[in-house]
Amino acid sequence: MKTKKHAPTLGPVWLLTGSVTIPLALVLLFHLTKNIPWFMNGWVWFVMAPLERTLGRLWSLVSFSVAEVLAALFLAGCALWLVRAVVLAVQEKAALAFLRRLAALASAWLWLWAGLCWLWNAAYYIPTFAQREHITTAPYSVEQLAVVTEHFAQKAAELSPQVPRDSAGRFAADLSDCFARGPEIYRNIAREYESLDIRPVKAKPLLCSRLQSILGFTGVYFPFTGEANVNVDAPACLVPSTIGHEMAHQRMVASELEANFVGIAACTSCDDVVFQYSGYLMGLINLCNALYSVSPDTWYDIASRTFTPELSTDWAENNAYWDALRSPVETVAGDMYDSFLKSNDQELGIRSYDACVDLLVACYG
Repeated sequence: MKTKKHAPTLGPVWLLTGSVTIPLALVLLFHLTKNIPWFMNGWVWFVMAPLERTLGRLWSLVSFSVAEVLAALFLAGCALWLVRAVVLAVQEKAALAFLRRLAALASAWLWLWAGLCWLWNAAYYIPTFAQREHITTAPYSVEQLAVVTEHFAQKAAELSPQVPRDSAGRFAADLSDCFARGPEIYRNIAREYESLDIRPVKAKPLLCSRLQSILGFTGVYFPFTGEANVNVDAPACLVPSTIGHEMAHQRMVASELEANFVGIAACTSCDDVVFQYSGYLMGLINLCNALYSVSPDTWYDIASRTFTPELSTDWAENNAYWDALRSPVETVAGDMYDSFLKSNDQELGIRSYDACVDLLVACYG
């Protein structure tokens, strides 16, 4: 006797429909409300920031990056789901079932995008750090830019022999100690800028740091865990200032230009010579890029008069490291991140890293 096949139940269909429409609705709601100042301010300061800071303190109980583990599991799960969907489609020869499995996979990415909108992108639509702290920038001359650049070059040169170095003269500070001391670097600057005064949480090194370098990134803030993650494969001399940069994001400094400035300012104003040196070096790189593009002779003059052998070693090592990793992969990753920033009304896109020079000239000039 043949058994009668039952028609598929509607339960999974409704579940799948909801798993797609709910995140889409959340994304739509975000775009409808993102330009309502009182709503975004209320969401960020009374919901998003407290939640992420609580998560950051919770996950600080473990030494590894939970963000990295979750990202790896998510990507591996998506890859396995896709492979399984293809295999089952071949075996079952059921196009509709395959499309449903693809829709389920798409729903996972939609939930991720909705979460990113509400747990990070919202920070792009509140008053900026400069606005909160009443810092104004103005057009500046090449001469003014040169003065600030020389100040950073002199300070970096002065501090360069004071940091730990190996027998070859390379920067050799213990990075694990830098991560442990990282929360202290905001103590002084928080007295000047009240919005930076929060309970500090340590940044974390990334296990897959080399992959970050290949993609052209030195760190990443992960809002779903509140963790500031740092690439430790990059030249060590800039790791302390990168710690400062990523920890700025924990303080709801969303834009890259401001996070770069805040990280530099936190390092240069702290009492730790390793962070001071790294901060002045990071600032000098930003200032050099700006000055060299308008007056290369002025930059060469400053460098020839101020650079010490130690500073020259770190400068050359940093340039050589990133030059060796240039590839189409980095270009594509940079273009994608540029598009992400511009989609959140960050007009300068990835070039906003260089735009921190405006704030450096305003505050150090």
